Amino acid sequence: MTEAEIQAVLEATGVIRRGHFRLTSGKHSDVFLLCTMVAQHPRHLERLAAEMAAPFRGAGVEVVVGPAMGGILFAYEVARTLGARAIFTEKSDGGMALRRGFAIAPGERVLVVEDAISTAGSVRNVLAAIAPMRPTIVGVSALVDRSGGRADPGAPVRAALRLDVGMWDPQACPLCRAGVPLTEPKA
Repeated sequence: MTEAEIQAVLEATGVIRRGHFRLTSGKHSDVFLLCTMVAQHPRHLERLAAEMAAPFRGAGVEVVVGPAMGGILFAYEVARTLGARAIFTEKSDGGMALRRGFAIAPGERVLVVEDAISTAGSVRNVLAAIAPMRPTIVGVSALVDRSGGRADPGAPVRAALRLDVGMWDPQACPLCRAGVPLTEPKA
């Protein structure tokens, strides 16, 4: 799929929303991505996951890890595409942790999967959670990198779609100054 085709699918399924939003990071944006909307459509999720997996074919990925909640379905489908195991981290004491008996053996080749990257905070938390297990990090795959490639989680990122959208600290937000009502989409 081309980036234009991917964006068309995300628009058609209600993933890409426009307005004035407070992101999980606390930053404000004129675009919000509700990636779970596309997961309602297994045929789209399968195609998008294949695009997310493509740069890592032949990389020997053994485990795909995604953060709960947004990364779980994408991690599972990417793992299925690559023939790897799929696990997920969960929020724990301000960070992320593997629970439910999930583990990674030292040296196992791991791909971290995320639905959307803005600041890469969730990906950094996943990497921190699995670091004590000493995996080999193959890379990070995202459905959408909304930072325009500026977010740096500490591992190479490949995104199926790269967007460069407005993102501001609250005190510098032009939408706040213009009086546009703020939405907290995850509230």
